[in-house]
This record gives sequence, C-alpha cells and structure tokens, in this order.
Amino acid sequence: MSGTISTHVLDTARGKPAGGVPVRLDWEEAPDGWKLLGSATTDQDGRCGQLLPKGESLRAGKYRLSFDTEHYFAAQKIAGLYPLVQIVFSVREGEVHFHIPLLLGPFGYTTYRGS
Repeated sequence: MSGTISTHVLDTARGKPAGGVPVRLDWEEAPDGWKLLGSATTDQDGRCGQLLPKGESLRAGKYRLSFDTEHYFAAQKIAGLYPLVQIVFSVREGEVHFHIPLLLGPFGYTTYRGS
C-alpha cells in the first residue's frame, strides 16, 4: 500500500504561512523505538508535501511529526515557549492519506487532521 503524509504550518501570530520550519517524520518500530522515515523544511507557503520517502509505504501504526519551532522562532527573533512540537498520530489499516496541519504561535499551538 502506498500513501501520503503531508503537513502545513501556519504562524497564527503573524497571520502567514511558516516557511523554513524543519520537520521530521518517524515511525514507531517498537514501543519507544522510533525510526526516521524522512525530513524536510517547510516551503514559503509553510508546506511539506510528501514526507514519506519513495519506496516507503504507509502502514498501520504510530507516526510522529517533529517540528523544530525553536529554529523557526529564532529566525523571527522571537523567544517562543515550545522549542519542539511533536504530533503523534495513528494510521489504521487501509488509510492512505494524512495531512496534519500545525497552527503555531509563540506561546501555543494546535493541530488537526486536514484533507
């Protein structure tokens, strides 16, 4: 089974996409044992398209997106509260597309399953 995992980061304090945010995608191989699948940096529109590398299929299990928000806020000359935002989500058998947006501010964040 193939599939996609993508993300979009919006800076809610600036009202703009958050470009330049380093993002990594991990898959839980065993309890508390994560395997790096891919990494990227958000583009000017705050997006990372396909984070699964070529040849890697989306499989059932837990995935983790890690956002280096400290790097992003430092570039904005802002001292944010959260240096790293991690989102862990479950993929069930037969699911093929995940878009996980991050709404980010210096002192808070939220996420949801997009389309």
